[in-house]
Parts: sequence; C-alpha cells; structure tokens
Amino acid sequence: MLGRLILLLLQIVIGWFGATALMGALGGAVPAAFSLYVFAIVAAIVIFLVGIIAAQVLQGVWVPSSRTLTWSLVFGLVAALLWQFGPTLPLLSEVPWSRVPDRYAVLAAALLGYHIRK
Repeated sequence: MLGRLILLLLQIVIGWFGATALMGALGGAVPAAFSLYVFAIVAAIVIFLVGIIAAQVLQGVWVPSSRTLTWSLVFGLVAALLWQFGPTLPLLSEVPWSRVPDRYAVLAAALLGYHIRK
C-alpha cells in the first residue's frame, strides 16, 4: 500500500514536470489547437514510464501492461475533449470548467486511467 502511494506521488510530480518540460521542448512544433491533446499523450506516456521504473524499485507495485497505457491515454484524451468542448455543449454548460485548469484535469484523468484496475 505504501508503495502504491509513493508511486502515485511520483507520478504526479514527475508527470507534471516531465510533461511540461517535454511540451516546452516541442515548442512551436505543435499547433496551439492541438497542444492540449499532445499534452495528454505526453503526460500518459510519462506516467506509464514512471510506473514501469517504479515497479522495478518499489515493493507492492505491479508492472503496468499495454492496457494500462491505453486506459491512461484514453482518459487523458477524453478529459482534453471535455475541457475543450464541454463549455460549448448545452448539457454541460453549467459546469464551472474554468475552476480547474485544463492541464491539471488532463494529468488527473491520465493518472486515474493508469490506476483503474479490473
């Protein structure tokens, strides 16, 4: 249990700083309209790689599979879609989307996708 908590904290910190640094390195290569989606993909991959490394070092942490990466990517991209198009949808227009920054939501969704198990 302690290993999974340490894994989560490592994924939050390294996921945020790693994905932000990689997005900065990409610079102008990504159009602004797609930057949130690219951030979702980069964050999911960084979170997955941290999980692989942590599984080798920490006790009680399972080795992630390709299914884990898929879930992390899907959840991150769905959050990016919601934060971009959610305010314009009539059914979701009442949700206070601006209270949570879009990159925070995408990172949290990618983390949730990683930690979901059957």
